[in-house]
Amino acid sequence: MRNNLLTLSMFSLILFTVQAQNTEVFKPSGKPEILIFTNFNSSFAESKNLNKFDVTRAYFGYSYNFSPSLSGRVTLDVGNPGAGKFQMTAMLKYGYLQYQKEKLTVKFGMIGTNGYDVQEKFWGYRYIYKSFQDEYGMGPSADIGISASFKFNNVLSADAIIQNGEGFRSLDTDSVLKAGVGLTIRPIKNLVLRAYYDNMKKANATQQTTALMAGYANKVISLGAEYNYQSDKGLLLGQDYSGFSFYATYFLNTKINLFARYDYLNSANKTIQTLSWNYSKDGKLFMAGFEYIPVKGLKISPNYQAWSSRNTSKSLISTLFLNVEIKL
Repeated sequence: MRNNLLTLSMFSLILFTVQAQNTEVFKPSGKPEILIFTNFNSSFAESKNLNKFDVTRAYFGYSYNFSPSLSGRVTLDVGNPGAGKFQMTAMLKYGYLQYQKEKLTVKFGMIGTNGYDVQEKFWGYRYIYKSFQDEYGMGPSADIGISASFKFNNVLSADAIIQNGEGFRSLDTDSVLKAGVGLTIRPIKNLVLRAYYDNMKKANATQQTTALMAGYANKVISLGAEYNYQSDKGLLLGQDYSGFSFYATYFLNTKINLFARYDYLNSANKTIQTLSWNYSKDGKLFMAGFEYIPVKGLKISPNYQAWSSRNTSKSLISTLFLNVEIKL
């Protein structure tokens, strides 16, 4: 009798728990986001030394869940606008509505682009240095448009995007749109393969971007390799460039990582010219350092960076950095 009562009690408890979970009411909620990139650097070139403190980026935003599948996000990017006399100004980086249910995710508005999202996450040190496409201007990190991604299974996922092509720093000035598609494959544990292509056409020029990436990561080491190519950069006929990026991280423990990176950027012309269109900015990057994470939300990285220009008349630029990321 006692065993029957015990069994009945356990069954009633389980049934009550399941019913409570099924009848749980969703409560809309949101949370703020604050992310700051700052550093001190000391550069050496041609017997000259330049020292400075810098705040390269400060993100302030808020995300809100309207329902289990519908959410929104607004983020301001405070940084150097790259034009005009202002050193720091606030720009809308993200401002979008997102629908996410099961394997499908759709975003509309000022959204993050997907050309190098996988690469940037795999590189993992955005506060120190941008990923290849972002650093060398092959595409904006955010733009006005619509994107969709679908995860077929644990091996294959695909994504597509239609965007203005101007980036988040400027509004659309014409009717030209950029369309892109991507494919991510994880054939075995710890290995990721990524292919991406986008196209933007105007008059006689067609800007096309192709990106290939392979990465392997486990608890001890992370290795990544990229090849990126873009033709008719800025919709200017004949302005082609490409390059490789290799990066690696060795995880000593949960708080200390060692990392290194090598970039090679090279431009070419379809038309006959003495020097390529991007000759003054072509070159090689060498980087090495370590990252220390003393507490959650804080990352500190002393590192060395060297830039060797394709123009042999320019000397090597060596820079010592102390980069800091603060995430609240």
